[in-house]
Amino acid sequence: MQKKSFLYHIICMLFSMGLFSQNLKLTVYGETELKTAKIDSVGYNANHKDFESINNEVYLLNAKLQKIGYIESDVEFIKKTNDSSFNCKIVLKRRYKTIHIYYNTSTVSEKILKMVSGEVNLNYFTLNIENVEAALVLINQKLSEQGQPFLKLKLSDFKPDAASSLSATLVVESKSDQRTIDNIIVKGYDKFPKSFLKHYLKIKPKQVFDLKRIQEKTEQLRNLRFANEIKPPEVLFTKDSTTLYLYIKKNTSNTFDGFLGFGTNEQTNKLDFDGYLNLSLNNNLNYGESFRLLYKSDENAQKTFESNLTLPYLFKSPIGIDFLLRIFKRDTSFTTVNQSVKAFYQVNSKHKIYTGIQLTESNNLLSTNTTNSILDYKTFYTNVGYEFIQPQFSNLLFPIKSKLLLETNFGKRSISQESENQILLIIDAFKIFNLNDKNSIYIRGNANNLNSKNYLENELIRFGGINSIRGFEENSLFASMYGLINTEYRYQIDNNIYLHSIIDFAYYQNKLTNIEEKLYGYGFGFGIRTNAGLLKFNYANGKNENSKFKLSNSKIHISLVTYF
Repeated sequence: MQKKSFLYHIICMLFSMGLFSQNLKLTVYGETELKTAKIDSVGYNANHKDFESINNEVYLLNAKLQKIGYIESDVEFIKKTNDSSFNCKIVLKRRYKTIHIYYNTSTVSEKILKMVSGEVNLNYFTLNIENVEAALVLINQKLSEQGQPFLKLKLSDFKPDAASSLSATLVVESKSDQRTIDNIIVKGYDKFPKSFLKHYLKIKPKQVFDLKRIQEKTEQLRNLRFANEIKPPEVLFTKDSTTLYLYIKKNTSNTFDGFLGFGTNEQTNKLDFDGYLNLSLNNNLNYGESFRLLYKSDENAQKTFESNLTLPYLFKSPIGIDFLLRIFKRDTSFTTVNQSVKAFYQVNSKHKIYTGIQLTESNNLLSTNTTNSILDYKTFYTNVGYEFIQPQFSNLLFPIKSKLLLETNFGKRSISQESENQILLIIDAFKIFNLNDKNSIYIRGNANNLNSKNYLENELIRFGGINSIRGFEENSLFASMYGLINTEYRYQIDNNIYLHSIIDFAYYQNKLTNIEEKLYGYGFGFGIRTNAGLLKFNYANGKNENSKFKLSNSKIHISLVTYF
């Protein structure tokens, strides 16, 4: 019985100690009621579990007061008034509102000081007391970006200037001279093209060392299809050198893309098939080069062959070259061959400008041509253009977030001995508006305009199909000018499956036949990432403004994009 009573008293004692430890009351006051009110306005925690917590709170409060200008404040005492209450007196003394900081112009520039102060003089600058800490952090950061990573700043020689002002001296301590990058070592992808380091990332030896800026540059690796950053860059400092380590991996970036389309032929009422094959090879030689091969067979007995070779940063320069060959054959009517060469400058990871020439030769295959709308001709164009691409490669279903292409072509078309000036304008842009993780809206605008005194059928712009206005046969529409808008509402079920709507609108003119028409396309589709690649399915129905909706006009397109 005595044992139970002893345990009962122990439990009660521990419980009462627990209650006591959670109910200590702290009251802080100053020399006057006004200063006590100032302390209360700064704020502190009045309830504590033990004396150590009270002690920490008092010195934290004193540090806050010093930061707002009471730099001479001092804790006079902390004393216990009863079992659960403690009083503390803090002597605030004078409050300083501003500080004049004297500096050496050889160690910190006036330009940097103007980032933190609105009042910079020849040998001192002025700050509000509460902004001193943030200002010193920013000055330290800016000086570090100039190649001094081991820099330290402090204020010394504090003196009162006036009733509410102080003066101090800015001391800059550096353990080494300005640092520059001496060596760059790539880990993980040893054959990463060195020209991309220099011109794409703009990281090169003898450059002033700034780790923050380097990290921002290496993040641009996410904009490359063939490489990515494994982890942030690291640096090794020795007494005489600075070595930068970049951690990069090579990505699978080759693609094989194809689709099969089928629909009902309006003349024969039979099922027609069409499709294309699109092969893209990227960085297989570790120079950042790309090669594309396209073959397309349309349901209108039209065939397209296209090859494109891009060589960036030739001879370690910022200039690249792009070669294009395109052959188009329309049944037994005509063939058209386009050849172009473009020199481009990659401004940065998103922006590119280019200029070049384009040669076109078209031949009439008809034995008789009663309308003279298809003739042999040649054109020579010079062009200038701009391209913007913003990737989002973290999204495997939609790797490109936005794109803008502007191109102007000036030249002449020659028929026999006659020539005529022409201008061809091209605009192609799209953007994905991400509403949240699952919902997004895709909007694309595309326009082409051929400006000429007269037109030939075999030089008109061809459009229609999966890559322009959906619900129409591939390249079935001929225009001297057209503009179209593609829209999709996309719902991403997970990282591998999405559904989308199709609402397209187009307006085109054919000045050869004096046709002006509005076109509409409606439908839906989905995409699925499989082990073989990205499988896409589109169902769309197209109509013009004067025709009725017919289910028989619907088109189904199936495509598969494979990475290898």
